[in-house]
Amino acid sequence: MGGITTEEALCLVLQHTPVIQEKEQIQIANISGRVLAEDVKTVFDNPPFHRSPIDGYACRVADLTGASKEQPVCLKVLREIDAGDYSEEEVQPGQAVRIMTGAAIPPGCDCCVRQEDTDYGEERVQIYKAERPWGNYCFKGEDFKAGQVLLKAGRELGFVEAGVLAGMGVPKVSVYRRPRIAVLTTGNEVVQPGEPLAPGKIYDINQKLLAARLLELGVELCEARSVPDEPEQMAEALKKAAKEADLIVTTGAVSVGKKDIMHESLALIGAERVFWGIQVKPGMPTLFSDYQGIPVMSLSGNPFSALVITELLLRPMLAKMMRKPSLDLVRVQGTLADAFGKPSPSRRFVRAYWEKGTFHLPEGLNSNGVLASMVGCNCLLDVPAGSGALKPGDEAEAILL
Repeated sequence: MGGITTEEALCLVLQHTPVIQEKEQIQIANISGRVLAEDVKTVFDNPPFHRSPIDGYACRVADLTGASKEQPVCLKVLREIDAGDYSEEEVQPGQAVRIMTGAAIPPGCDCCVRQEDTDYGEERVQIYKAERPWGNYCFKGEDFKAGQVLLKAGRELGFVEAGVLAGMGVPKVSVYRRPRIAVLTTGNEVVQPGEPLAPGKIYDINQKLLAARLLELGVELCEARSVPDEPEQMAEALKKAAKEADLIVTTGAVSVGKKDIMHESLALIGAERVFWGIQVKPGMPTLFSDYQGIPVMSLSGNPFSALVITELLLRPMLAKMMRKPSLDLVRVQGTLADAFGKPSPSRRFVRAYWEKGTFHLPEGLNSNGVLASMVGCNCLLDVPAGSGALKPGDEAEAILL
């Protein structure tokens, strides 16, 4: 088995990665993490009227000249306007209205006075402080004007955008649908969590690991199941998955052993092999194929190896499929707090925790089949090929998870 670089592998998988074109309408409460498919234009000014940002009194600046605690200005209170009320009656000189936060300011008023600067009068009010023109005054349309494109297509949506859309009176928006991913794990030795663990069997870690990570990245899982180590059964599973999935991910059976069936299974369905083997540890036996335009990423059966290639290759693929730059790989630099004793003849990724410019290595084994020591880690150290043992204080770089 040969091998290409990680960068070459990424270039190839992205060449075979489709961008989701289909759109769907969804409620704005469900938009977090989705990508807007069409521009959203405002149809009215917001706020739709001049409104008060305080509890107090709406009045005229000219009536408040010289107002102080010692020499208060006394105004007639016409009425109270609460949030949700509206009055078109114009306030005249010497008059005021009691007004609450968010309520519409009536015509004739050019300021609002805090209730703390008054005697809280109901029929007549004493005001102890002058106000500047348009003080405590929220103008119609100060948030947005009618006819603006407030949110452009291609924007990733979140809670702020949900609030903006609600303010626009928009109940639903058009977004690109989520990619549909199928996860197929191999192995006659694996059983599902919750089932009895017979001698010689292990629980299917990879299926749950990958499903959870892919869902976290924002996809829709159309299938997640284990397939026996039989080439024909895997071939049928691949054909079935391809009818619905935009991307198929498999784990296990990609090396050169007697039960490494993925090569034969993919050949049985006529899939095109794009590459097999990456110059990286873990993840060297990664196999990537194209079946009738559906990319098939076949990962090692070792959990940490599957996790590493998920981050290095699957995550950028999903970033392209979903138009989500937020999924692009983010690199950080720092210094090592701990030693890593193994030399790295080939490029290696090592689990670590990054905090304030320092990388901490977890206790426990760092082998491909061990996952427990990954708990609490938030990055993968990128150790260049040809590196010797790493020492505390060494400079390092990592990819954030």
